[in-house]
Amino acid sequence: MSQAPTRAEPPASSCAAGSPYRLVRRDARAEFEGNRETRVVTVGGVPVGGPRAVIIAGPCAVESRDQTLAIARACRAAGADMLRGGAYKPRTSPYDFQGLGREGLEILAAAREETGLPIVTEALDPRQVEEVAEFADCIQIGARSMQNFPLLTEVGKAGRPVLLKRHWGATLTEWLAAAEYIAVQGNLDIVLCERGIRSFTAGSYNRSTLDLNVVAALRRETFLPVIVDPSHATGDDHLVPAASYAGIAAGAHGLIIEVIAAATDSSLPLCDGYQSIRPAVLQEIVAGVHSSVEASARGRRP
Repeated sequence: MSQAPTRAEPPASSCAAGSPYRLVRRDARAEFEGNRETRVVTVGGVPVGGPRAVIIAGPCAVESRDQTLAIARACRAAGADMLRGGAYKPRTSPYDFQGLGREGLEILAAAREETGLPIVTEALDPRQVEEVAEFADCIQIGARSMQNFPLLTEVGKAGRPVLLKRHWGATLTEWLAAAEYIAVQGNLDIVLCERGIRSFTAGSYNRSTLDLNVVAALRRETFLPVIVDPSHATGDDHLVPAASYAGIAAGAHGLIIEVIAAATDSSLPLCDGYQSIRPAVLQEIVAGVHSSVEASARGRRP
């Protein structure tokens, strides 16, 4: 069981009191006002927002027990800190694979039992929140659900950390206002995730446009940690490493990356196979990210 979420407090300033996000803005809490410090969110014992970049990795969707356990083992061996995987999948077409539901959650729990990796998985509907919270160490709110306000309210009550992805058309204000829906329920254990926005370039060399400007803007505006999703931003496994390093260089506290097994044909996964990297590439990214963060930290020392 994860620790109880931190209770939100009333706004500490008149500026915060007039904002659409009054609890998650930096000047709402005295310890974060006027600096770049981040509130650490602990997920299954893993701190997000501290000096060490966190790597969340795993399959787009839980398709079978063997598939998920194999990828979980490979992610653990590559140095990942948490396991991602969708038991419930939001799909554009009603005919596409929608996930295994509770069976998928049980498979994720088995993967956690074997590897020790905390689980990050999505809830799509307020009616799913209790079930997902039974298994998950962190409940993901996907980009499509960022403004599903009843869902945000229920997740805020669930007693689990929340990974809140930005909708591809959302402004910074709309994104933080969505986080506020969670915070007003008493839960400040929120991790923000930039996953790319739609722009005129989408489809030519990227699935979305990774908005790295927003990472620095968030570090200025809120004390919540922020991570980057290079898989959905690029839609191309060959572009994931560069987007990963760029996200960390921009100030992100970690990454969430989709992975397939080493011998799996990219056309075979039921969703997002072409943007999923191999475990060997994940291992290279993990090593590169930690090396760059350590080098940056050394450069900041007096």
